[in-house]
Amino acid sequence: MADYQYDLVIIGSGPAGEGAAMSAVKQGWSVAVVDDRPMVGGNCTHLGTIPSKALRHAVRRMVQFNTMPMFRAVGDPRWFSFPDLMKSADDVIRKQVEGRTKDYARNRIKLHLGRASFTDAHHISIKQPDHTRETIKGRFFLIATGSRPYHPDDVDFDHPCIFDSDSILSLDRTPRNIIIYGAGVIGCEYASIFAGLDTRVDLVNSRSGLLSFLDDEISDALSYQLRDLNVTVRHNEEYDHIETRNNGVTMELKSGKRIHAEALLWSNGRSGNTKNMGLEELGLVVNERGQLEVNGHYQTTVPHIYAAGDVVGWPSLAGAAYDQGRFAAAHMCGAAREYHVEDVATGIWTIPEISFVGKTESELTEQQVPYEIGRAYFKNIARAHISGEEVGVLKILFHQETLEILGVHCFGAEASEIIHIGQAIMNQSGDANTIEYFIRTTFNYPTMAEAYRIAAINGMNRLCRESRKLVI
Repeated sequence: MADYQYDLVIIGSGPAGEGAAMSAVKQGWSVAVVDDRPMVGGNCTHLGTIPSKALRHAVRRMVQFNTMPMFRAVGDPRWFSFPDLMKSADDVIRKQVEGRTKDYARNRIKLHLGRASFTDAHHISIKQPDHTRETIKGRFFLIATGSRPYHPDDVDFDHPCIFDSDSILSLDRTPRNIIIYGAGVIGCEYASIFAGLDTRVDLVNSRSGLLSFLDDEISDALSYQLRDLNVTVRHNEEYDHIETRNNGVTMELKSGKRIHAEALLWSNGRSGNTKNMGLEELGLVVNERGQLEVNGHYQTTVPHIYAAGDVVGWPSLAGAAYDQGRFAAAHMCGAAREYHVEDVATGIWTIPEISFVGKTESELTEQQVPYEIGRAYFKNIARAHISGEEVGVLKILFHQETLEILGVHCFGAEASEIIHIGQAIMNQSGDANTIEYFIRTTFNYPTMAEAYRIAAINGMNRLCRESRKLVI
């Protein structure tokens, strides 16, 4: 007999688990959340999004201080070690945990600490920190266990100079040089962070370019900025083997190159946290990356067991995971409104940051969609002059005939905030989604939002010149 019974049992307290819990409890359901950490928040709060973005913010502020003439007039440059900058992240994590814990308590959501595994389709066994066990019965389940860095068998992650994107947060020094293997989102973000600390970075990329899912122009801009930060980007390279020594590592590439550094950050892929959960007994099969397959309602092949967040793979964004959890719970509860997370805004916190929503030029060209481009360069925007953040561009792709906005791409300071203005208009139905909105709308001045008006006029002027119409 089960020790506890609930309508919904959620395994994992990250964004997906939290979203589902808050949605279900508002439908009057009894909800339990199981997590093997003593504090809520999941990997997002403790190892991923929050600490890395807090670290990046601290590095960016330090770089600003050391490069702005006004501050140079009153003192010498100041440099902080990696551990010193991580202290700022610790305070952010504490505040996040405190807020989320209060939310769970206020909504009467029961927290169970321990490692969960299924004993049958409606029961899980929880191994608690004191090694005792308790059993929970649920009508529905949501697996929201997140992901962890992928570890190849031939890399010794126990060596003090080899790190993954989780363990790098415990780095106790600022290395003079570092190898980052894997030029995905995490690799590019940490390349920016370490470059800001004056660490020499070798970024090893197995592909021909950075972040192939980006618009080509934005990807090129990122490559330029990384090179400007003295990051050495090595494209089309794969490692052959890694040699370790007491004070560093040597990576030999299949091309024959040998790279030496004080530290190695492995950021090549992630695996879903599904190991030892008893999923096989339920007939649930995971792919080679430990991820679960789900349908449009986030159901697994077992109808009352759902999965959301990084454990299902795409798009591996905290905001998307939160919505996936909410929508999964809405489907369980039979709520009237339910959506599938599809076209979401993507944020990449390099220095400067990147964000986009919608189609790229390559995708539109492949689909044979007639489009035009409107651009606004930050160097021409008053607010960027004031803030000293003049590197960047806002790029709007729109249909030549209907003027429908097809994609918005931004590279520069606060790109992840700026993008949501374009996203809001793109999500309007029918004729409300048009680039003309930005021309007939009055923006505050000076603001970065004004970039939309500049980009819209730029794009319409291009269109008008081509069609011999009156320029706006």
